[in-house]
Amino acid sequence: MGRNGLFAVLIGWILMSFQGFAAAEDGTHTARYQRPPKAITDILDAPPTPQVSISPTRDYLLVIDRESYPPIAEVAAPMLRLAGERIDPRTNGPHLPPRGKGLTLQKISDGERRRIELPAEANVGFLQWSPDGKQTAFTITTDAGIELWTARVDDAKAKRVGNFSVNAAYGDPVQWMPDSRTLLVQTIPAGRGPPPAQAQAPDGPTIQESSGRAGPVRTYQDLLKNAHDEALFDYYCTSQLVAAHADGHAIPVGKPAVFSNVEHSSDGDHLLIVRIERPYSYVVPALRFPKVVEVWNKSGQVEFTVARLPLADRIPIDGVATGPRSYGWMPTQPATLVWVEALDEGDPKKKVLHRDKLLMLGAPFKDEPAELTKTEHRFSGLTWGEKGFALVRDYDRDRRWTRTFHISIDKPNQPPRLLWERSINDNYGDPGTPLLKPLPNGRRVAWQSGDSIFLDSEGATPRGDRPFLDKYNLATGEKQRLFQCDDARFESVVALLADDGSQFITRHETPTQPPNYFVRTTGGQRRTLTDFPDPMPQLRQITKELVIYNRPDGVKLSFTLYLPPDRKPGEALPTIVWAYPREYNDADTAGQVTGSTNRFTTINGISHLFLLTQGYAILDGATMPVVGDPETANNTYIEQIVASAAAAIDKAAEMGVTDRRRVGVGGHSYGAFMTANLLAHSDLFCAGVARSGAYNRTLTPFGFQSERRTLWEAPDIYLKMSPLLVADKINEPILLIHGEADNNAGTFPIQSERLYQAIRGNGGIVRYVTLPHESHGYAARESIEHTLFEMVSWFDKHVKQYGK
Repeated sequence: MGRNGLFAVLIGWILMSFQGFAAAEDGTHTARYQRPPKAITDILDAPPTPQVSISPTRDYLLVIDRESYPPIAEVAAPMLRLAGERIDPRTNGPHLPPRGKGLTLQKISDGERRRIELPAEANVGFLQWSPDGKQTAFTITTDAGIELWTARVDDAKAKRVGNFSVNAAYGDPVQWMPDSRTLLVQTIPAGRGPPPAQAQAPDGPTIQESSGRAGPVRTYQDLLKNAHDEALFDYYCTSQLVAAHADGHAIPVGKPAVFSNVEHSSDGDHLLIVRIERPYSYVVPALRFPKVVEVWNKSGQVEFTVARLPLADRIPIDGVATGPRSYGWMPTQPATLVWVEALDEGDPKKKVLHRDKLLMLGAPFKDEPAELTKTEHRFSGLTWGEKGFALVRDYDRDRRWTRTFHISIDKPNQPPRLLWERSINDNYGDPGTPLLKPLPNGRRVAWQSGDSIFLDSEGATPRGDRPFLDKYNLATGEKQRLFQCDDARFESVVALLADDGSQFITRHETPTQPPNYFVRTTGGQRRTLTDFPDPMPQLRQITKELVIYNRPDGVKLSFTLYLPPDRKPGEALPTIVWAYPREYNDADTAGQVTGSTNRFTTINGISHLFLLTQGYAILDGATMPVVGDPETANNTYIEQIVASAAAAIDKAAEMGVTDRRRVGVGGHSYGAFMTANLLAHSDLFCAGVARSGAYNRTLTPFGFQSERRTLWEAPDIYLKMSPLLVADKINEPILLIHGEADNNAGTFPIQSERLYQAIRGNGGIVRYVTLPHESHGYAARESIEHTLFEMVSWFDKHVKQYGK
């Protein structure tokens, strides 16, 4: 088929994608929610393990009890989808807020615990410690709005702060000031009035226009659609900043605005303000709307305008916006701004000596900004040191390569010094991430002892992850290994207790022991901090094993083999392959092992691991690497995933655990896309389950996943990789599941609708389940139960019973 023929097919499928969804001849109907087998619901009933937050002064733990699954009535509550945000109009906060249900303070020194008394049925979220560690602030969401509360560690008593309502619809709603007595809060403006009403008749058409300049954008969802949406966005996202004091009084700061970012300076005397301004856009979300970046004093008066940034709707693929970005305060100076600017017009395809520069400007913001450093490749991150240095990272997109440099703040003329570099896919070579130390002003910097910092890493090895803590000397490059997890457990460092690294807190777990926290020393002593019980003892007989094997082309692959508790020795089981493809530059990094079989075995949500309770073997995380040059790797996407899937099945059959006649495949999102392609291009599987996927790549024309080429640059690839266009070859049964309110870029529900119609129209076996009110992942207990019911029923019918 020639290029013109390909485009004819393309246009035809695009037109079909917007036709109505007709009922299947077998019947389209609305069903009641179904429940999976009791073995699964018993596990869903188990309470989740609490979360733990460590105070900045390292003397208290805050243990946060959680609630797992909201009911469908809560998920179905009113929701506004505006400029990429999902807002609950009743609370003026996020749809489905955090679900903290209880708070307990625990002393690290002696384990003393005190429960913080909260209002009945409190829904706790946005929790933050004060810089001095003496109290914590948090929000409580009620049906009428969002309240601000604090609790002190000395008496564990909670109280509401002020009588205002927090506006958590957009931006960061609450933060402590450096004095640990004042909170900067985004609130609903007083006297706001009712929300704007929808006009019965429009004033006129909605018009979008382009001036001829290229403006590639992703296929975003939840965008503004008309003038009424714009008015609603202004209404719900406009906040009044207030300085709220512990005694309850609140002082307004500046004028109301839509704040995308508010950050106090290290001395607390200035505020970095990022305000969103009109004109809004109907093709990009709020994070790309025009912005004004300003410095205010504590009273809300403008001291300095950093930048006025236009609508960012014409950023090149893999590029960045021009003008200041990544702006913030230097944590070790009273009031010094730092930001990044592109030197290549934000275009990664331009050939330049340096892509970015890092600038700084101190109060009173009258001088010209000083240049801290330039980066040869794209700036990708910054870690401040406490003693006059910073670690700057850049990223080379062509090589997928990251580097970390040491720069001296006190000696700006000193050239950056390379500390380490690696492929972003080289997990074995990861030196670790600097542990951060909270400062008295609330900022965080690299934890430093003399000339050394502390590096924490997952510690990927060919045997699986073995987390470690290193003490790294910045002057000499020497490393001292302070801690490394052994082969029998998974234990990682979460905080230092001693500044020299001799004592620290770890999070410890094994396949049969739930995660708990311990105080450890470099001398090997260990003291228990928490004793959370096993919430799912019925899972302890499940076994898991890391399995390594090769693809025919020599690429090393792996999966975690899970076996059900009741498997008889030597029994070959019906098996499910669950996977998610990833892209790599080379075979060496593609073959690296990540994850650990030493993690505590737990199952929640819509996990495919629930199938273990029904007698299936699971090849979990079966690696599906797509290896090649980043510009062209997808040219052989189909061939590589088919070869990887075949190798996984061959290995499991060779081990005697898999009946190769009864193998199913499944995945979520890009894994669903993989599933449909494997069924279309191979006969390896009896059936598949594809959840929340995208199947027509012409509907994501400006790139997808790691594909950099547009549809018009590589039409053959977009068509070849779209399972919709080979739906006639999907001759194994496939179950499609999709949330009706999917908000993920590219995975519109229409993707599943059209694949269903295509398979049905070609005589294939297909079932399509849409979940009301659910997003890209599924939240409601009823939706989760029904999803698991569908998966179990489908695989039982088409895999377990295959040939019987």
